Amino acid sequence: MGELRVRSVLVTGANRGIGLGFVRHLLGLPNPPEWVFAACRDPKGQRAQELQNLASKHPNLVIIPLEVTKPASIKAAAASVGEHLKGSGLNLLINNAGMLVYKTLDAETQEDMSQVYATNTIGPLLLSQAFLPLLKKAAQGSPGSGLSCSKAAIINMSSYAGSIQDVYLWEYGQALSYRCSKAALNMLTKCQSLGYREHGILCAAFHPGWVKTDMGGTIEDKTRVTVDVSVRGMLNVISSLSEKDTGTFLDWKGKVVPW
Repeated sequence: MGELRVRSVLVTGANRGIGLGFVRHLLGLPNPPEWVFAACRDPKGQRAQELQNLASKHPNLVIIPLEVTKPASIKAAAASVGEHLKGSGLNLLINNAGMLVYKTLDAETQEDMSQVYATNTIGPLLLSQAFLPLLKKAAQGSPGSGLSCSKAAIINMSSYAGSIQDVYLWEYGQALSYRCSKAALNMLTKCQSLGYREHGILCAAFHPGWVKTDMGGTIEDKTRVTVDVSVRGMLNVISSLSEKDTGTFLDWKGKVVPW
């Protein structure tokens, strides 16, 4: 597995956890991207302080305001990224923004279900639609006929919790809306892989591992991994993806996860 070489990348939910980990690792590559776009809800807020600190040291890092549940915000983010790229395309879109509500089967509500779906499933759909012209432009500007993440790709941050076959960690928490939203995101990824292949865009879903983040909860377990280990692993796998991997669901080690 080689090192990822990409000219431009956008990461959503970039102010903390896995998103911030992606930004840090991308900036730290031996050949970092010319543009790293870090999207989050409140770029000037306290929760984006670490991102602001990074931006002050890295001129290739641009913080983009984005609320993934608001189409107008998505449209404005795409326009802003397009202006920075000045006619070149976006190579890599990492749909990482997500939310998790711990509710049991009996306690799940319409409100929570709708809110989690809006962020975890509809958000990645709308973002991919909005950035499609820039992804197509990147694919057209890259030599070769095969698919790769250096050319043009959409990476959707899913979860093994959305595996219908294995229903991972059910005993730790039912988290119904989260599981359903990630299962739906997996289907979206498969559909995107079929619909965008002709445009030269690779699409894959990732299970980052049970990562030690705020969203991952506080349970101690030997299977848990740090953000650093997870992101380094995923970037390693992303760098090696090709035509045969489009439409797949993989973990941070590159292993296929059951649907």
